[in-house]
Amino acid sequence: MNDLRIRSKIWLEVNGQPFLGGGRLRLLRAIAATGSINAASQQLGISYRKAWSQLQEMEKHGIPLVERERGGSGGGRSVITPQARELLKNFDEVQEGLHQMIDDKFDQVFNS
Repeated sequence: MNDLRIRSKIWLEVNGQPFLGGGRLRLLRAIAATGSINAASQQLGISYRKAWSQLQEMEKHGIPLVERERGGSGGGRSVITPQARELLKNFDEVQEGLHQMIDDKFDQVFNS
């Protein structure tokens, strides 16, 4: 049983509806890295429509997450907002702390 491990998933909800979890985290990070919703969706292997829908679902709760500039001769661009950066940082901090607590409890129960 040396390979027995525990796994967990953490997400945020608003009024019982998913707000931020694994897929949406990856989307925001991909937008930050690529500067484009389209490039981010391609990188993640999802449709642009799905990426756009996920952003709209998150932003309907009043937190602006992505600033968009419409394409033109030089193309458009998208950047995550300071609020989105803070949200990602805070989520990572909570997730890291919870994973550590879960790992510690697992070790206490299964390895004692």
